[in-house]
Amino acid sequence: MNQKRENILNLALETDEQERVRTGDLNVGFQTATRSWELIVKYHGDLAGAVSEISGTIGVEYLIAGYAILTVPENLVDAVSELEQVEYVEKPKRYYYALETGVGNSRCFAPVTLGFPYLTGRGVLILVADSGIDWKRRDFQNSEGNTRIRYLWDQTLAPEEGRTPPEGFRTGVEFDSAQINRALQTENAQEQFALLPSIDVSGHGTAVAGIAAGLNPTAEYLGAAPEAELLIVKLGVADTMGFPRTTELMRAVTWGLQKAQQLQMPLVINLSFGNSYGAHDGSSLLERFLDNAAEIGRTVICVGSGNEGASGGHVAGSVYNGRGPGRGVPQDVRVELAVANYERNLRVQLWQNYSDEYRVFLIAPGGRRAELTAPVNGGKFTLSLEQTKILAYQGEPAPYAVAKELYLEFLPDGGNYIGNGIWTLLLEPVHVVTGQYYLYLADSATRNTGTFFYEPTPQVSLTIPSTAAKVITVGAYNTVYDAYADFSGRGYADRDRTVGVVTAGLVKPDFVAPGVGVRAPDLYGGYTPVTGTSFATPIAAGAAALLMEWGIVRGNDPFLYGEKVKAYFRAGARPLRGESELPNDRVGFGALCVSDSLPE
Repeated sequence: MNQKRENILNLALETDEQERVRTGDLNVGFQTATRSWELIVKYHGDLAGAVSEISGTIGVEYLIAGYAILTVPENLVDAVSELEQVEYVEKPKRYYYALETGVGNSRCFAPVTLGFPYLTGRGVLILVADSGIDWKRRDFQNSEGNTRIRYLWDQTLAPEEGRTPPEGFRTGVEFDSAQINRALQTENAQEQFALLPSIDVSGHGTAVAGIAAGLNPTAEYLGAAPEAELLIVKLGVADTMGFPRTTELMRAVTWGLQKAQQLQMPLVINLSFGNSYGAHDGSSLLERFLDNAAEIGRTVICVGSGNEGASGGHVAGSVYNGRGPGRGVPQDVRVELAVANYERNLRVQLWQNYSDEYRVFLIAPGGRRAELTAPVNGGKFTLSLEQTKILAYQGEPAPYAVAKELYLEFLPDGGNYIGNGIWTLLLEPVHVVTGQYYLYLADSATRNTGTFFYEPTPQVSLTIPSTAAKVITVGAYNTVYDAYADFSGRGYADRDRTVGVVTAGLVKPDFVAPGVGVRAPDLYGGYTPVTGTSFATPIAAGAAALLMEWGIVRGNDPFLYGEKVKAYFRAGARPLRGESELPNDRVGFGALCVSDSLPE
């Protein structure tokens, strides 16, 4: 076990490729055609010089603040990990759009005050890193019919003569506003596509961009910051799942920061997706990367809290009679997990404090059981129970993470599906100090609705990277009922939590914005109500652009960015129905209110 690599990467490297492919996450980051891994590293010193001494085939892309993405042949991963310049290594994770399939009341929210001071986001950039954009729509043009998209980077396009990636990057094609306007002025659709062949296939990015900054007077459509300018990244699609990965997101953020500095404009970054893998404590390289990004230039980063609040994918508790550390007598804990029919794979994570020692048993629906903690003292092992193969990895604390992890990957053993029914995890205390445990399933987008914990814990169900300390974490509420939307990822309410940076007293989410039935541009030229924290986030991003216009562009407060914007929004948030004590884990400091967030 390499202590400089995260647990899931160690498990992936120790697992046969054919088996990795069957899992939901272990093969993410591996490029079959080149037999290489895409890796995220934290480094110091001369990284390029160090890797060139190993091989000239290793690709290096520098990001910010000592982070880089390496493309490494599989047989050289160990050598790269051992470099003195490499401090820590992670593999990419797949992220999922934070949208709900249900559609609520159609209601357009635009936090633009039509009286004084009448803010529109003019002079501010909003970066939407997502599935792309329907750049032809009127919603993204100014009154003269020219685009408000300053740059568009399509990471899915192959570079060719005359079309290149942004400087410093290896993938995709970058288009500027002049190229977009040239395509807009071409009436023939085939010629338009030849000039700018970037398409938003899913419509998610178009909806997010429209909510953040759309403007169509003819359709009476108004986004949150209708005169803000846009930076658009169509995130690369690594496989048929069609979801972005950590590495693509980190490239997009770095590119956006570079463009904002080049254009000398304040920047809001909108991230409307997340993932449930991790300790949810701010310790992953992506979370740390975003904290660093939030401190560069005049920047605000808004991230959706995810839609896992009511999915039954999280359980947390204490072996101390359920009353917290140091109280009562430690007792065995049984956690029951319902696994639906036709489940092809399933991921389960157990996170605990390293000072606590448990014996952990897995009990199959038919009663067979196996101990998960005895076979090894850290490392991979495999077992089979009732037509189900379980890949297990017992990790140790790492240089960037204090928590201890037990990772389980359920795979079919001799059939097409894993065993359905009630699986039970049994925790027997051996030596406990805090007595705490935290269990997470894979994201609800990857499992059947019938797969869930029987007694879930909704707190700390927000997705990563909304757990980063210095981003603005945005939950969702229903404007019809003026109440918290139950799907919205919930944050920190566990005051006894001892794992990671949440012990610093952070509040997540910071606030909530409308996220049910939000009117958004679709791919068919019209507007459709959409639901999810994916669509609450661009409302907050547009609102941040309004504050930055008031402060930075208009000269009222040249330092109105970063944590200061978060502080103003928290101070201006209003109470919601049924939320008697604020801040709390559901709505943070309350509902977004732009007018009350502006200093008097």
